[in-house]
Amino acid sequence: MVRPVIAVVGATATGKSQLALALASVLGHAQIVNADAMQLYQGMDIGTAKVPPGERRGIPHHQIDVLDPRQDASVAAYQHHARADLARVREAGDWAIVVGGSGLYVRALLDDLDFPGTDPAVRAALEARLAADGADALHRDLAARDPAAAARIDPRNVRRVVRALEVVMVTGRPFSAALPPPAHHLPTVQFGLRLPWELLDERIARRSAGMIAEGLVEEVANLGPLSRTAARATGYAQALEFLAGRAGEAETIEAIALATRQLARRQAKWFRRDDRTRWIDASDPDAALAAVVASLAPWLD
Repeated sequence: MVRPVIAVVGATATGKSQLALALASVLGHAQIVNADAMQLYQGMDIGTAKVPPGERRGIPHHQIDVLDPRQDASVAAYQHHARADLARVREAGDWAIVVGGSGLYVRALLDDLDFPGTDPAVRAALEARLAADGADALHRDLAARDPAAAARIDPRNVRRVVRALEVVMVTGRPFSAALPPPAHHLPTVQFGLRLPWELLDERIARRSAGMIAEGLVEEVANLGPLSRTAARATGYAQALEFLAGRAGEAETIEAIALATRQLARRQAKWFRRDDRTRWIDASDPDAALAAVVASLAPWLD
């Protein structure tokens, strides 16, 4: 029986990284491939809740610390490099465990999904329109050209709005056509971790305060100039506001918590749409691990 790729997905703060580490230890001969867009960045550690190298139990990790924070992240580039990593893990005969909450990155790695090319002139024109007219105007344009994409993309996610319009203008096809129905290109078992919202919101509040206590502001100050992608990362955008003197510490903690709660709900909505996901209650980490291992019984010796 062909050993499947294991994907551990879900909202932020549900315990994906820790479950993946525990699962890799139980399975043995396992490697982890990151599918969190912001953990690609070197030096962005506290705000992304990156597992420190000393706590990775000797398990190889891929697609972590591969970008300079001055670079924009690209899902197409990620797809190319992460698929190469995944192929090497499988060629070595190891279990591949994909972990992350960035839904499009998970799909880019695991699904039959191609990304249309870019056009610098079209992109520049759209960026100019964004600066002149604002995000809402571009989102209304997208709604007129591609209602399905507009319904799926948050107007505040200006990078995706611009990208969707670029695809429509360059290819003449809807951006929504670039996201076909989910279909894994490799055998995959996908587990989604979930928690009651009340419990998850409590975790997020503790994590947000903990990030400031652990030195998130200092981390951001030491990073220097950030790319547009990196500067919008949850926690980093709020820390930049603090460093600019536009928010105090208490305001910054609450702003991080609010942004993280909003992110968690968007992630949960994304993965709920995918009926391939096997949902696991993450309230008890040991029970969650046991449930995942039990689901993998057909492939275990």
